[in-house]
Amino acid sequence: MPLKRAGKSLKEQNRWQLWLVVAANALFLFGVVRDNAIKIDGLRALFVNANNLLPAGFALVVSIVLNGLLSAENKARLVFLRWRNALPGHRAFSEYALSDPRIDVEALTKQYGPTLPADPVKQNRTWYSIYKTVEKEPAVEQVHRDFLLLRDYTGLCALFIVSCGPAVLYILPSTKIASLYFLILFLQYIIVRQAAFNYGVRFVTTVLAQKAATPEAVRKRKGVAQ
Repeated sequence: MPLKRAGKSLKEQNRWQLWLVVAANALFLFGVVRDNAIKIDGLRALFVNANNLLPAGFALVVSIVLNGLLSAENKARLVFLRWRNALPGHRAFSEYALSDPRIDVEALTKQYGPTLPADPVKQNRTWYSIYKTVEKEPAVEQVHRDFLLLRDYTGLCALFIVSCGPAVLYILPSTKIASLYFLILFLQYIIVRQAAFNYGVRFVTTVLAQKAATPEAVRKRKGVAQ
């Protein structure tokens, strides 16, 4: 779902932040392997010399490649922990619209029929059609960007776990340090996944709230009430 802002899509705007994610994890991995330890002082020194270790241009390319290894569907599965109907739009009306006090469900029913869809696929399709009418709203654009960033970050976290985790377990002589490193990677995934989940739900509900508050929706509701 590409959006344009200042000549760049939201995913393009997020690339430098994903570069930082890749660079930070690469530096952390390097420090653990080099010192066979997890030390704050050592990590600080690595970040001071980050430009010598991991050039920005190379890290950017690596981040783009890594981000492309997982499809959008698989990233959604990692975020929402569902194999089928993973997108938050699949539960837009049956769950999220009902739990957000900003959303005037009655106003939505005046526009989209007395019965909003219950089938997950139809819910997502209806939600997406609504999204296209308010995609340029600043609130929608911002939460969309935040969701895309953290969804992609979640995907990178999963890749770090399945690649860097086993590598460190194999390379390091200290099983304790290797296990601690693996635990840190897993905690990173847990934290980022939860944040991405929250932003995904917020994205869905912000779209619905914006649509329900449009002058057209308000007029239809008032017209029926009168």
